[in-house]
Amino acid sequence: MFKKIIILFIIATLASCSSSKPAIATTKKAAAVQKPRVATTKKTTNSRPTVKKYPSTNNTTEVIQSTSKTVVTSNVITDYVLQYKDIAMGNMQKYGIPASIILAQGILESGAGKGDLAMEANNHFGIKCHKDWLGESVRHDDDSSQECFRKYTEASESYKDHALFLVGKNRYATLFTYEKDDYKAWAKGLRAAGYATDPNYPDKLISYIERYNLHQYDCLVTGKAYTAINKSNPVRSSSSVSNSDPKINMNSYDPNLYEVQKGDTLYSISKKFNLLVDDLKQKNNLTDNAISIGQRLKVK
Repeated sequence: MFKKIIILFIIATLASCSSSKPAIATTKKAAAVQKPRVATTKKTTNSRPTVKKYPSTNNTTEVIQSTSKTVVTSNVITDYVLQYKDIAMGNMQKYGIPASIILAQGILESGAGKGDLAMEANNHFGIKCHKDWLGESVRHDDDSSQECFRKYTEASESYKDHALFLVGKNRYATLFTYEKDDYKAWAKGLRAAGYATDPNYPDKLISYIERYNLHQYDCLVTGKAYTAINKSNPVRSSSSVSNSDPKINMNSYDPNLYEVQKGDTLYSISKKFNLLVDDLKQKNNLTDNAISIGQRLKVK
């Protein structure tokens, strides 16, 4: 009897051990099931950086290097004058700013078109963004590091902005009391009004005007007679008329006409005046794209 009791006890003990194994396995299985939950949590945490923050589409600013001194030859300055004289005369007629002053400032501020801002942003007058500017811009070292400067599609837009800048600021109002062709008064007046901090700024403008005979373009607009100041270095005229000839027809300037310069094409001229090539050809009764230096084309 006693042996039976011991046997039953052993059987009961074995049964108890056997029945406990699934419970342990179940516990491990449950742990195994929980592991993916941990992995899911990690995956969720790691997935946050995948939500990319794209830059604003309105942010078109680009970074350029600081401008160094621009070294140019007199021929580069002469070519610059020939390229932009018509725009300068047009602005003189429309806004009352001497063409000679516009060209001299363009030469000085843009390094005759070879400076960083002129090359990268078509900005020939160093005009900064200001609060009202909604167009493209570039960053450039000036008075402070990486200041905001306006970027233009065409250089002519820079010339227009320069004129509007002077016309629209009260501090430059005194300039418009001077004679249109009094470039010396304008040069000194710009400095007095705070356009530039350089005390030699007026002398630099006057020097360019007199060395490259820029005053002749003031006379083309006003109709006054002109005699070259510097006959040893006159600005080349594409019309082959000597700049020192007092018999030049100063009334020949017409803002509706454009005189073809070296390197011009119908396409480049059409872009300059916001025209289609076909419209330009139609205005001038052209049957092909052939044009010649000195040819005057209707552009308005």
